[in-house]
Amino acid sequence: MLTNTSNSYGWIAIAFHWLSALAVFGLFALGYWMVDLDYYSSWYKEAPHLHKSIGLLLALLTLARIGWKIKQTTPKGIGAKWEIAAAHFTHLALYLLLLSIFLTGYLISTADGRGIDVFNWFTLPSSGEWVEHQEDIAGDIHRWLAYTVIGLAILHAAAAIKHHVISKDNTLKRMLTPTINEDEE
Repeated sequence: MLTNTSNSYGWIAIAFHWLSALAVFGLFALGYWMVDLDYYSSWYKEAPHLHKSIGLLLALLTLARIGWKIKQTTPKGIGAKWEIAAAHFTHLALYLLLLSIFLTGYLISTADGRGIDVFNWFTLPSSGEWVEHQEDIAGDIHRWLAYTVIGLAILHAAAAIKHHVISKDNTLKRMLTPTINEDEE
């Protein structure tokens, strides 16, 4: 089953979710590590290149994910009304924060007028410097948005574990496989 139903996520939505999660946590770890590299480190140029390339691919994945989400049935929420509302708010916040991170990353990387080379496949052109000290301002915003995304992602994961362990419902299971029996809810 590739598409969502009213009770289950399809394989495409599941793949979007887990690829995004892997990329977000990987990019956060790489970004956190690379800011302390000095000029003499062998990773000084390679780490930012990887961070930017993977970040831009995640941006494309996120746009595709949002498009897919708009066109798909959304499985009905599980849990109390406040839990369902909190989940919707958290998902919306994660999407908005990710889009903001992509924009600030672009502003950091292109402030000097150079485009962003993505794994030597293509170059995203620069729009130049819009404001003085753009890379510093955007860098600070980028960092705090990243911390916020990680915090929300951890909260999101904790809520899924709570549903699985304490509530004993299918919230987590349906993000692992779309084969949940429609009557199990």
